[in-house]
Amino acid sequence: MAERRMVIAGTGSGVGKTTLTIGLMAALMKKGLTVQGFKCGPDYIDPSYHTAVTKRNSRNLDSWMLTKDIVLDIFTHGSQGSDISIIEGVMGFFDGKNPETNEGSTAEISMITKSPVLLVVNCESMARSAAAIVKGFQMFAEGPRIVAVIANKVGSEGHYQLVKKAVEQECHVPVIGYLKRELDIEIPERHLGLIPSMERGELDAFFAKLGTLVSETVNIDQLLELAVAQPLDGRGMPSIFEKKKEPIVKIAVAKDSAFNFYYPENLEIMEAKGIELVYFSPLADEELPENVDGLYIGGGFPEEFAQELAFNLKAKISVKQAIENGLPTLAECGGFMYLTETIETTDKKKYEMAGIIPGIVQMQSRLAALGYREISGQNANFMLEDLSARGHEFHYSTFQASEEHVPFAYETIGMRGVSQEGYLLHNLVAGYSHFHFASCPGMVENWIRKCQENRGKML
Repeated sequence: MAERRMVIAGTGSGVGKTTLTIGLMAALMKKGLTVQGFKCGPDYIDPSYHTAVTKRNSRNLDSWMLTKDIVLDIFTHGSQGSDISIIEGVMGFFDGKNPETNEGSTAEISMITKSPVLLVVNCESMARSAAAIVKGFQMFAEGPRIVAVIANKVGSEGHYQLVKKAVEQECHVPVIGYLKRELDIEIPERHLGLIPSMERGELDAFFAKLGTLVSETVNIDQLLELAVAQPLDGRGMPSIFEKKKEPIVKIAVAKDSAFNFYYPENLEIMEAKGIELVYFSPLADEELPENVDGLYIGGGFPEEFAQELAFNLKAKISVKQAIENGLPTLAECGGFMYLTETIETTDKKKYEMAGIIPGIVQMQSRLAALGYREISGQNANFMLEDLSARGHEFHYSTFQASEEHVPFAYETIGMRGVSQEGYLLHNLVAGYSHFHFASCPGMVENWIRKCQENRGKML
């Protein structure tokens, strides 16, 4: 039985992939279809849009952090029960980890998943030249299958027809629609307000309007025909989602509008390996749940809620006491920031955090770090002892330690070389790195062992 899936790729960043993807998802939902979203690369924000529109957890497909088998496992698992999968690309179609290969690119994901590709082209100030761009993408590499084009930022219906005629004549693929340059809608900015707004349903009207606009200028029925693909071959290894054990330890997860950057797979891998997850909200001043064996504080936007987090003493005190008593804890990026002494915002206001890690976090107006990381443990890091994992960094802050000799948690390898990063204290492993546990499931097993060991000491 055939399946439906489509990669939404762009000629570069900023051509309108996210706007079109959200609009297509909304338009397909309007037709009564169940839509599953995916995002190429490590991004957390775009999948949050997908999830809000489709009401299903969007998932990341990353062929640098993960093996091809695991990418297929995530895709197959996520697609179950859907009528069509929409995979939003990252950057330009061929952009990835390495400028000399397709590694980590949208093109590679399209080949791994054997998905047809819809290419989004910014056609502002051009007509026939758009065909040259499409032709170049068609001929650049063997393997990817571009089946259709969307003309974005066209000035009028007449402008669109010029582009359509040129591309279809020279490239022999259909141009199935367009979005106008002056689209009567603005995508919400990708900052903190996004997550709570979507949780409250405040963006539903925006999604519906965008879906209507896309339906008016894109041939959705033609897209559905072009999205038909053959089922993927079975995998030769057990699924990472296969439950192997009943719960043997309990780990608390901080989850709210301040801490929400979690790959669904990370939480599912934890459960599959025998961890019972219990959630709490530092932003709501909830204390750490009782009788937990570990703690996971993910990334998010603590700087945007710094005042509230600073005033929430019950949450801060319970987390600090538990970590100081040896609770095995992983804190990633925003979680790491929360455990420091102070967050200083860009307007120089300072807010007291949990005070476990000696030092302050200073917010910057520009991106402080971005990119993939190969991560190994330092200084007896219990999670990555004799192991290495893959992940990424993305943050606008810097950490200023208040001690001379910092017990770094990680050694990371990125585009700019080797760095020492993070902080170790008691059984706390913290730093700016975001992990994908599927790149190193052993770190979860080490976490479970440390939780059991610590529980034995506490009895």
